[in-house]
Amino acid sequence: MKAFLLAAGNGTRMRPLTDTTPKCLLPIQGTPLLGIWLELCRQHGIDEVLINTHSHQETIRTYVRSRERGLAVRVTFEQTLLGSAGTLLENRAWVESESAFWIFYADVLTNANLKRILDFHYRRGQIATIGLYEVSNPRDCGIVAIDQTGIVREFVEKPSNPASNLAFTGIMVASPGIFDLISRPFPADIGFHLLPRLVGSMAGCVVSDYLMDVGTPDKYARAQVSWPSLGAGLPSENRAF
Repeated sequence: MKAFLLAAGNGTRMRPLTDTTPKCLLPIQGTPLLGIWLELCRQHGIDEVLINTHSHQETIRTYVRSRERGLAVRVTFEQTLLGSAGTLLENRAWVESESAFWIFYADVLTNANLKRILDFHYRRGQIATIGLYEVSNPRDCGIVAIDQTGIVREFVEKPSNPASNLAFTGIMVASPGIFDLISRPFPADIGFHLLPRLVGSMAGCVVSDYLMDVGTPDKYARAQVSWPSLGAGLPSENRAF
């Protein structure tokens, strides 16, 4: 199975840490985020990964070459940022023949049970399934309302009047049908431009595992003490590149 690992953001909220280190290589308890994601992919039978880059592309390529065992990893470079949905459309041919593929936000730290989400996706039979988690600040997130069968009936990015406290996790499994709903010009964003168009034909699976968006200094610091790890099999690394 294939997975997009979206890592092309500039990491401006994490400066000065990201002045010399890409956000996806910032370490969590000694292991770069990207290393955690690659190991999670291995554990769940994902064998091909596409990582998009913008800043620090060579640093990311160097890291991947040292860690891609068991995975076929393709690193792409965006001279001009395409946006998360734009990256998907630009690489449509890579997954066109797949029945389903993963989309992950690389600045999310998680040990989510991806098999459970994938099984849920196949049972619901929708174009896509997004992982959901409960948040205390729904006005700052992409908020979802689901019906009793788990079908998404509303998605609003950073709503002023949230319909629920269920937010998009940055974990998504989809079929190639989503490409018909992504349009130019770029940049095009998953939250603002794609997910609202999938309402009614997308499922939402609530994730109860550890999950944190580590895109701010506060959350990054909290992750250092709260992260339970992927398990004993995940190697520790003592430096960030």
